[in-house]
Order: sequence, then C-alpha cells, then structure tokens
Amino acid sequence: MKATHIGAIVVATGLLAGLAACSADGGGGASGTTLTIWDNGLLTKKSEDGAIADNSFLHQVAEEFEADHEGVTVEIVSTSGDIAADAAQFQAASIAGNGPDIRIAYTGGNTVDYSDFLLDLGDVFDAEIMDDLSGWNTVREGYEEDGALLALPYGGGSYFYVFYNKALAEEADLDLSTPPATWEELLDLGEDALGKTSAVPFWTPNQEGYVGAWVMAALVGGELGPQAFTEMYNGEIPLNDDAMVKAYDAYSQMFSRGLTNPDAGSVGNADLLTGFVQGNGVFMVSGAWENNALAEAMGEDAGVFPIPMLEGAEYPSTIAGGPNVAVSITNYSEEQELAEEFLQLLAQPATIDRYVELFQVEPSNSASADTSVITNYYLKTQAEYVAEAENVVYPFDNVMPQSVIDLFYKVNATVYTGQSTPEDAVEQLQAAFDSERG
Repeated sequence: MKATHIGAIVVATGLLAGLAACSADGGGGASGTTLTIWDNGLLTKKSEDGAIADNSFLHQVAEEFEADHEGVTVEIVSTSGDIAADAAQFQAASIAGNGPDIRIAYTGGNTVDYSDFLLDLGDVFDAEIMDDLSGWNTVREGYEEDGALLALPYGGGSYFYVFYNKALAEEADLDLSTPPATWEELLDLGEDALGKTSAVPFWTPNQEGYVGAWVMAALVGGELGPQAFTEMYNGEIPLNDDAMVKAYDAYSQMFSRGLTNPDAGSVGNADLLTGFVQGNGVFMVSGAWENNALAEAMGEDAGVFPIPMLEGAEYPSTIAGGPNVAVSITNYSEEQELAEEFLQLLAQPATIDRYVELFQVEPSNSASADTSVITNYYLKTQAEYVAEAENVVYPFDNVMPQSVIDLFYKVNATVYTGQSTPEDAVEQLQAAFDSERG
C-alpha cells in the first residue's frame, strides 16, 4: 500500500544516536519535559528538498499541546521515510530502550510487528472516541478483535485507483462516462487505445513493485473478500491460494499484451505521477496520495475510478486500501501519561478534520467528521466511491510481516515483466511467511 521507496535495511550509527539523544530528556511531566515523536512524513509535510513545510499538521498540533502544557516541549524528529530503514532504526532504538515516546508509522504489519515495544492503548480512549473512529482493527495485535490496541489509527485511509488523462482518453475514442466494470474490460480499453495517441495505454513505472501491490490488493480482495489478507496472516487462507495466482496472471497481462511502457521494470515509482502528468500514458494505477500534486498539475483534467475486479469475482463491489497512519506510544517511554494526552488530542474529530483539510489525501475516520473540509476534486470523487463500495479489503502489504512485504514488492516487479511466474511468486511468498512464523 505504501508509495515509499524500499532501501537497504541499514541503521546509521550516527543517525540512530542522534535520534535517541532527542528522547533523552524526560521529567515525568514536570517543567522542562520533552515529549519526543518520530514521524516518517505521514503527519508532516515535506518539500522536495526534505524540509518540513510551514503548515505541517503535526507541528500545529504540537504547538497547541505545548500551549496547554506549560513547560512541555514536543520534539518532532523527521525520519527517512524509507519503510524498512525506519523500522530497523525503531527496532534498534527500542531494544536499547532509548527510542521515541510516540512513533508514527504505517498501520498493519509496520505496527503489529513491533508489538513488543508498544503500549497497549486499550484504556487510553473513552467509549465515545472508540465508537466514533474506525480502523481499530488495523492496529490490533494479530488483527484480532480482542488483541492489544497498539496504536491510534489516523484518517480514513488511502485507496487505490485508476487515474486517466481526459484529453488522451478522448483522443483514443474511449468512453469513460461509466468506468469499466471488470479488470478485463479495463485491459480491453487499453488495447483499444493502442496506437491512437503518442502515449502508452498504461504508464507503469514498476521497478519497486508498488503498482503490483495495489493491483493485487484489489483483485485478490474481489476474489476472496475483505478479510482476504488478515485471514492469510492468521493461517486461514494460504498465501499460495489459487486466487493469488489468478490475480498475478491478470496483472501481468498489462505487460505481456504490450499495453504499458516496455521499460516498466526499470523505471522507478518516483516517475509515476511525473510521467502521467507529462502525458506518457492514458491510464495510471496509483492511490489517493497523488491528489494534491495531480490537482496542482492538471486541475480537473484527469478522471479517477477504483481498480475494477476480475470478471466473475465473488465480491465485485470491492475497493482496496484503508487506514495508513498509526500513532503508537512506546512501552518504555518515561512520559506515557503525557503521550496519552497527546493521542487524545489527536483523536478529537475536530483535530482529524484539520488533518483532512491540510492534506486532502484521505477523508476522516470519524463518524462525526465535517465533510465540508474536503475541497480537492479527486478526493471528493474518491470519497463517493468509498461510500458506495460494499467491501473494503485491507492490503497485503499493510497486513503481512515486513520481511514478507519486502519480498512481495520484488516478486510483483518480476511477475509483471515475465521474469518469474505467478506460481513461483506465490510459492516464494508462502515460504517466506512460513519462515517468518517459524
């Protein structure tokens, strides 16, 4: 689900020491106390040069919290944004007992995998908040209803979509007034577009395998239902299930039928939106995180619809995605009470509304949200699709252990370009999962 580059799992000693030093202050809530938060960019905005923008949501909340807590400083440490490297940093610091008070990470496996270091928040939020917010299932240990509550899920989540260039679609004589009902229809539209424009039908930088992750989440969800991947995690469905093979085969047809850029396997995700905006493809598969940049670059000149399911899918009205952001408290923090108060402030519907208003990439996960704060053209359209969907499937790469997720991205890329078969890919994933479980 993540659109972040995966790099080598290397913890730079100097960086780790610097991060740990940020959380060395502590005073049990007394004057001079520092509350340290590690954020990988999920609740802060970064410019292209990596600097934090002036309108950072997390910094705004921190300032409000400091104003209400005399003598408290909220120290926000911006980590790399590289999923694997950030996870390795957090684990190493947590083993040493000198990590942050609050960790902001992805929901699912990126949180559940580190349950040994996270405080159970079961008693932190009152019944009103628990009833008002959705997404709690994505941050419970083992994804069980009674599992330890490891984080506050933040925001209604990002979902995966097919975006299209309206001018190129018109040039290719494609009628998208009604989105294609099935994956097969979508590929046929791509074939219809071949040679009619200077663009490829599907612009797909897929070196890292992210596009495959989004497509697989949708197609497998349509076959197996909204609990597909949590049931895999809990051993109720094998990772090498026939539905995984079927979905991989369907996804790879984009490449095998010549409907995408021939260099898809060597072009990185960083070029996905840029290439689409430049007119490299009629269609682009991505997620709601593109909303702001897309609106800035193209206004309303692109359209969007959810990734359609395979023909004959048992769950045809399914959309893939879900909560992205998890806010946790470390169980070794010396400022747990203060950290709990910070999370309680974050959990207020009005605070989440502010997050939605600033970011415009996902709706609120509060039932009492103010929907008027959604102003982005694409998010408005997407919110309607999410509301209409009968099922929401939480993706493979949110649910699974990190080592399995890393392999998933790799095989997504090789299956797409025909370097490995769907059958081999799922067997590799099953073996990795079995090894992780011991």
